[in-house]
Amino acid sequence: MIEIEHVIVRNLALDDYIQLRESMITAYPDFPGAYWTEDQIGSLIEKFPQGQLVIEADDQLVGCALSLIVDRHAFGDDHTYREITGNFTFDTHDAEGNVLYGIDVFLRPEYRGLRLGRRLYDARKELCEELNLEAILFGGRLPRYKEHSASMKPKEFIQRVTNKEIHDPVLSFQLSNDFHVRRVLTGYLPGDTSSQDYAALMEWINIYHKKDYKVAGNKKSVVRIGLVQWQMRPFKDIEALFEQIEFFVDAISGYQSDFGLFPELFNAPLMAQFNHLPPAEAIRGLAGYTEAIRDRFKTLAISYNINLIAGSMPLVEDGKLYNVGYLCHRSGKIDMYRKLHITPNEVFHWGMSGGNDIQVFDTDCGKIGIVVCYDVEFPELPRLLADDGMKILFVPFLTDTQNGFTRIQRCSQARAIENECYVAIAGSVGNLPKVNNMDIQFAQSAVFTPADFAFPINGTKSEATPNAEMTLLVDVDLDLLKELHNYGSVKIMKDRRLDLYQLKRVEKKPTPPAPRQSPPAS
Repeated sequence: MIEIEHVIVRNLALDDYIQLRESMITAYPDFPGAYWTEDQIGSLIEKFPQGQLVIEADDQLVGCALSLIVDRHAFGDDHTYREITGNFTFDTHDAEGNVLYGIDVFLRPEYRGLRLGRRLYDARKELCEELNLEAILFGGRLPRYKEHSASMKPKEFIQRVTNKEIHDPVLSFQLSNDFHVRRVLTGYLPGDTSSQDYAALMEWINIYHKKDYKVAGNKKSVVRIGLVQWQMRPFKDIEALFEQIEFFVDAISGYQSDFGLFPELFNAPLMAQFNHLPPAEAIRGLAGYTEAIRDRFKTLAISYNINLIAGSMPLVEDGKLYNVGYLCHRSGKIDMYRKLHITPNEVFHWGMSGGNDIQVFDTDCGKIGIVVCYDVEFPELPRLLADDGMKILFVPFLTDTQNGFTRIQRCSQARAIENECYVAIAGSVGNLPKVNNMDIQFAQSAVFTPADFAFPINGTKSEATPNAEMTLLVDVDLDLLKELHNYGSVKIMKDRRLDLYQLKRVEKKPTPPAPRQSPPAS
């Protein structure tokens, strides 16, 4: 194998033509006389100089990657090489197009196996990202297909190469460089007898592509989360509670937070006035404040320009008691969520019922999920939300002992890893000596991340001081989740064996109509 002292990737210059032609002739022994002319190379450089790349090893040009920008909608996925190159004139190059189209890439045979081809591909990817193009496309040859064409169709050949049952020097290499097959092209390059005139339309998606910037409504990449670790304390009335809520909203919005998260049942101090009642009646008394608190959160979300997740509060509907919360968007929109899994303690003391809706919420910072405390201990629920595009999972919680907190903490960390998302948890601290069943609280609010190289080594982005009233401000980068999903050390969401197991929602059965009563006898 050749040893290389120095290697660079740079743009092609017309002065490189003699070496370029020699390398191309050497690289394509099955296509004698098929090489780009000097005029064609000059035209490519003139039209799109950034897209023409060469690799030099010890000052010798040993490989090249040529490309155009095209509008994929003008050609679709079914086209030929002549069509995409404008019959080799390159008049199809469109500086306003949306994809980088590779029209050629080659290496001298003696320099193969040194990862130089990967460098050319990586340089193309960097160019695609730099130009904010949607993807890289090209028609990939299938040089080993001729050996198998009598026994299988191109689709089967491609699948078996993908499964590593067959090795194809071109297709196998492209697959290993994170390209995937969009479709089989027929008659793509007439005269390519090794490929039997077939090609695989290969695609690499630019996960950093951003649509045209909009002043309003543009979703952010870096999102700031404000967590409120709430101190339980007596409040003489609801106005005193509102004053404390606004204090924290003011504090976290002052740092331009996109979200504010309050804990589960943070309004429990108002239950003190019902302490003479049995617990089940006392919490229903507390539910009488829920709508007023919801409306105040909506007002604060708008006035402080922050999306507020109002922890959770009791709500009575049709005689049933639920544990609900509200996502108050800074636009003024309100979404409600319900705790789905009810603890034995909540059932025994309060007679609480679980909700039935599994949903993600669209926000100006992307899709989020919200589950309440005990819900996070059931991995199926966040997985369904992740399948629906959730990037941040918010978990308002309330735990009285360190044992209970440990369950919330560990399960939240697991949900972040297995669902390739961020998980933010916020709880209450302190004690309420005059509120039955709400004596003490233990919490350490935090934001957890996946465990890979782009994230903290312990999977914890930041955490609050245990059992101290405070706020925690944390920035999370949603683009890192895209990178993890496509290039992580492990790809949990992609590598699930959906051929062996699947998770799905249970269809809700419609409520049967009430039986009709016979009219009274006349």
